[in-house]
Amino acid sequence: MKFFVDTADVDAIKELNDLGMVDGVTTNPSLILKAGRDITEVTREICELVDGPVSAEVVAEKAEDMIREGKILAKIADNIAVKVPLTWDGLKACRALSDEGHMVNVTLCFSPAQAILAAKAGATFISPFIGRLDDIHLDGIDLIADIREIYDNYGYETQILAASIRTVNHIIEVGKIGTDVITAPPAVIKSMVKHVLTDKGLEQFNADWAKTGQKIG
Repeated sequence: MKFFVDTADVDAIKELNDLGMVDGVTTNPSLILKAGRDITEVTREICELVDGPVSAEVVAEKAEDMIREGKILAKIADNIAVKVPLTWDGLKACRALSDEGHMVNVTLCFSPAQAILAAKAGATFISPFIGRLDDIHLDGIDLIADIREIYDNYGYETQILAASIRTVNHIIEVGKIGTDVITAPPAVIKSMVKHVLTDKGLEQFNADWAKTGQKIG
């Protein structure tokens, strides 16, 4: 399973990247706003830091404008994946950009039908949003399972990029299904290390070691 980090915070990306935990990065307009930096500047810095795909999102609504913006974003670095929404115009832009050799991440996917269209339009990645489906009392994990089954049935090469991940359990469940990639905020990825029994065991070891009165080195 590949780990993409869902943030435009360069320091947070660097910390995880130094540990070998980063296979790519996803950004969106909301994350750029949170970073408070120029989109070209921060995206270029992330691309220089990370070897894998870095998703940068268009903001236009019409296909021709998405294509124009996508080409501008793609010039930032060779590892840019142009992010387009799963609308009819977004699919048109996906086809045009992928035909020119650009990586394309089709985002805001909420149904298997949408995922099929994205694959046929040449998407490099499809981004189904798990957490947002959970928010409206639907099962986002089921969506990943459905897409995985359909893609495997027909040999679609589009990679499933599980997005809107809120919990460690989300990561575990989509991993069991066989998602290609997950993208999650740094805090969620870092929380994967936590377990109450790890903390309890460490506390016991430290207490016992203190009783020995020894030092290492």
